[in-house]
Amino acid sequence: MEEVFLGRQPILDRNQNLVAFELLFRAGEINEANVTNDVHASASVMVNAYGQLGIQRVLGQQRGFINISTELLMSDAILLLPSNHIVLELLESIEITDQVVKRCLELKQIGYHLALDDVTEINSRTLQMLPIVNVVKLDVLAIDETKLKEIINTLRRWPVILLAEKVDSPELAKKCTALGFDMFQGYHFAKPEIISGKRVDANKLPLLNLLTMVMGDCEAEEIETELKHQPNLSYNLLRLVNSVGFGLQQRINSIKQAVIILGRQQLQRWVQLLLYTSDSSGDSISNALMQTAAVRGKLMELIAQIDRPHDKTYQDRAFMVGIFSLLDTLLGMEMQQIVDKLNIPEELTQALLQRSGRLGRQLALIEANEKGDVTQVQSILKEINFLTLPQLTHAELEALSWTNRINETAH
Repeated sequence: MEEVFLGRQPILDRNQNLVAFELLFRAGEINEANVTNDVHASASVMVNAYGQLGIQRVLGQQRGFINISTELLMSDAILLLPSNHIVLELLESIEITDQVVKRCLELKQIGYHLALDDVTEINSRTLQMLPIVNVVKLDVLAIDETKLKEIINTLRRWPVILLAEKVDSPELAKKCTALGFDMFQGYHFAKPEIISGKRVDANKLPLLNLLTMVMGDCEAEEIETELKHQPNLSYNLLRLVNSVGFGLQQRINSIKQAVIILGRQQLQRWVQLLLYTSDSSGDSISNALMQTAAVRGKLMELIAQIDRPHDKTYQDRAFMVGIFSLLDTLLGMEMQQIVDKLNIPEELTQALLQRSGRLGRQLALIEANEKGDVTQVQSILKEINFLTLPQLTHAELEALSWTNRINETAH
């Protein structure tokens, strides 16, 4: 199996709505002398992954930005990617020759959108491509503010979408919004801390109480009563339960049925997910959070299945660690407060607070994967020593597909 690396980073619009993902495809070992193999690996993951899963299942309703090298740009493999779903991101390493310009025009003509990656100045290379590309990605970390303003003013002459990449702090996010960027990407949004520091949303507190009851020793009747006081929650829960593959013979129509049929573990799981989906305040950032948290939960569970195939409770704990890892951001609370309130077991506490222990290291792996930090990913894989890069890639594709099915249900 090809060694490939897959990461996914959210791209948001000016209103913090999730509009796209950059899919980070890399060869497992970057070997300068072996470029054709890197290209082959990237092409293989696209073809294999999307041949098996279908790119819509990986991306949901969002577009996918994919890094393209010269070899891939010129090859037929690229035509396997659906033009209505994909933005081809031209790497800065591509030399702009007449042949490359001709190829880009051909691809544009058959419906592909193109983006120019890692722009830090307007040079002859940029000027050649501006009439062709749809999106220009500016590396805002590498450009000082005066120069950034000049570049933006120049780019305004073309009908291109301006995307700020490497936005890694709230200050930089505010600055880029003020400068008039259309889209934003960076680790600041991958774990969207834009809402950290907001007070706990009152709508989330009943859910947190419900979660405490489900994780504690409360009777099914007490849980049912609590849910009946929360019609929105009940509705969401029944909708999720009835639609996301439990293999149930009949529809579940009552909360009591849901609680009994699902059992405590599964109910706990849905309440955890509902924390991210039931956002009546309309705070659209929670869509990006929901995506990230659900992928983390499912991916942690799939990794735990490889780690301990017969230990179902370990897999459930892994799922919980993934989902809980973003609760501090969602609720604007310290993780320590959440851990105390929910009386979380020690193993999970260590994982969430320090990224230590077996589950903690797996969470650290997933976070490195989200950031596209290949070196860190490989280092942790070596450390935990039961998971390969192809297994991680396969598990992530499965987790993305699962999350998009849930996301469709929750809206």
